Amino acid sequence: MDEMEEELKCPVCGSFFREPIILPCSHNICLACARNILVQTPDAESPRSSRASGSGVSDYDYLDLDKMSLYSEADSGYGSYGGFVSAPTTPCQKSPNGVRVFPPAAPPPAPQQHLLPQQPASLPPIPRNSCITCPQCHRSLILDERGLRGFAKNRVLEGVVDRYQQSKAAALKCQLCEKSPKEATVMCEQCDVFYCDPCRLRCHPPRGPLAKHRLVPPAQGRISRRASPRKTSTCTEHELENLSMYCVQCKMPVCYQCLEEGKHGTHEVKALGAMWKLHKGQLSQALNGLSDRATEAKEFLIQLRNMVQHIQPVPVALQENGVEFEACLVAQCDALIDALNRRKAQLLARVNKEHEHKLKVVRDQISHCTVKLRQTTGLMEYCLEVIKENDPSGFLQISDALIRRVHVTEGQWGKGTLTPRMNSDFDLTLDSGPLLQTIHQLDFVQMKVPAAPMLQLEECCTQNNSATLSWKQPPLTTIAVEGYILELDDGNNGPFREVYVGTETICTVDGLHFNSTYKSRVKAFNGSGVGQYSKTLIMQTSETGLPPCDIQSIGTVAWFTFDPASAHQDIILSNDNLTVSCNSYDDRVVMGNSAFSRGVHYWEMTIDRYDNHPDPAFGIARGDVLKDVMLGKDDKAWAMYVDNNRSWFMHNNSHTNSLFPVCRTDGGIGKGATIGILLDFTRGILIFLINDEQQGPVAFEALEGVYYPAISLNRNVQITLHTGLPIPDFYTAGEADPTGSVC
Repeated sequence: MDEMEEELKCPVCGSFFREPIILPCSHNICLACARNILVQTPDAESPRSSRASGSGVSDYDYLDLDKMSLYSEADSGYGSYGGFVSAPTTPCQKSPNGVRVFPPAAPPPAPQQHLLPQQPASLPPIPRNSCITCPQCHRSLILDERGLRGFAKNRVLEGVVDRYQQSKAAALKCQLCEKSPKEATVMCEQCDVFYCDPCRLRCHPPRGPLAKHRLVPPAQGRISRRASPRKTSTCTEHELENLSMYCVQCKMPVCYQCLEEGKHGTHEVKALGAMWKLHKGQLSQALNGLSDRATEAKEFLIQLRNMVQHIQPVPVALQENGVEFEACLVAQCDALIDALNRRKAQLLARVNKEHEHKLKVVRDQISHCTVKLRQTTGLMEYCLEVIKENDPSGFLQISDALIRRVHVTEGQWGKGTLTPRMNSDFDLTLDSGPLLQTIHQLDFVQMKVPAAPMLQLEECCTQNNSATLSWKQPPLTTIAVEGYILELDDGNNGPFREVYVGTETICTVDGLHFNSTYKSRVKAFNGSGVGQYSKTLIMQTSETGLPPCDIQSIGTVAWFTFDPASAHQDIILSNDNLTVSCNSYDDRVVMGNSAFSRGVHYWEMTIDRYDNHPDPAFGIARGDVLKDVMLGKDDKAWAMYVDNNRSWFMHNNSHTNSLFPVCRTDGGIGKGATIGILLDFTRGILIFLINDEQQGPVAFEALEGVYYPAISLNRNVQITLHTGLPIPDFYTAGEADPTGSVC
């Protein structure tokens, strides 16, 4: 509970709270300290809503406070304070806690001796237009005729302080000693005061009315004080009325008379006990999140302290972790005569500076985190003690402020707070290669190979027959990387081969086999060599769509679109690159964005627009096919071009295939027609269909390698692509016609 002690001390006197009162800003202060920092303002000064002097250095956020409720006469019991004013020009002082406070306007009266404890001396009246400034947030307000009596007493805080002092004090101290309290010898049960012998003789003589008071040992008095019944809370506005309800709008306990007089008559009120339980639950729930942050902070501090152990002072580090490094460094420097010796001194100074910098950063972070953790733990312990209180009204007076503080404190443990700011490794290696004439350029260089990259699994994926891989360097590494080497096997457990070398950390590999499993790995390199491989990632391309059939074919269902990157500039794509048209009267080629090399594939295209009897061509092509001529004009494409009456197969500008010298088939297309393309790598053939009927014989044979779906068209045609289709039934049943209709 030591961390909680700062929560229990007054920001003015620096001692434990005695008779604490709650200011409208939710901060607490001793009643006596509040009198000491009162300042009388001129009668002519009119209150205005502004921050107090010194508030420019305060970041207190007042947006969470209900200003209309706290400082409005119509809405709240605090309305008569008149609002915030400019701070007086009285010179400020600092309390033992370092908080700026204002001195009393007039010296306090001399203490009265031999005063009866149960009859305190009458305090001087509060001067007119007195102003009090919160010593923590520097917010100021004018007191009304009630003076300090208008502030609610924080009985919960007073109870927590009492329990804390009782748990920490081995011997109870006298409560009337002015400077160094002596050990108490008795306690008066009627006065509820602990006395040492000198103070008892001076302030509690055994004569007159005091002779009937019962004096008990301090330990017995402590027990009786703990067992004393809870005091009934009374209203600060109506001292004879008990607090029985809670105003939801003003966020404060009220009495029955407050509701009758109209200040809170139109506000929503709830039962005091119900709100007490509700706010206790909210505070407990808020503490759960803060407790998690405190646990993370403790683990983080352990991590930082381990880093300090690793970052030893330079001599120790050289003895334990770098004896060989030191010997090599000294030998090389001595061999380079005076110039090298001067440079050696500079290099050692740099190492020392780096070491000091690392230690400073880590120690500063430890210090910062320790202070924040101590404050967090103190707030948690204080809140837990507050929850133990059985005073509903007293609890509700401070619960909102505590809940806000808990949430604010939890937010301070945000992202990055529990992350080390410094790497503990010294990645410095001396290169002795430079000649004497370049000795002034001698410096540390990276001589370590890079660490193994880390594959980012969440960004690695496959689509059809393409694979995308992403990787990064391990965190906290400082070794320079010049590039990366990505390797894949052949999809059949074969040897790895390089598919990418460069500086990027993401790569997409196209043209892989469908229905194949590939292994991939990556490594980094720099001027010192090549690092270790990353872990091997296994990736699966698009799976098989149909089981083997009588003709030993396997159908692969693939989804693809037209590829705008490889299309001719006259090509126009729409509908997510599934619909194509052209703005030229000449034929222009566009290909799909997926390549095929094995399996059986089928896709279709529908004619959306067909004007003036053009000759669109459909088929497959290599990646380097010509884009400004009809498909099939060069040796990189295998196509069927068709008009409204008939079709022709064409490759390398020739209308022939291996079976027939002239391959022309009756049957053309029109608007709404469907052209099907079937590519079977198991037999090495290409077949075309029009409106679900095979068009002519097998168009092309002996096909092997990598091919892209492709078409050519001009401005008189618009076509839409359909992919992900199953193999037609006639083909899976073995009914394909190898001859078709020929004329």
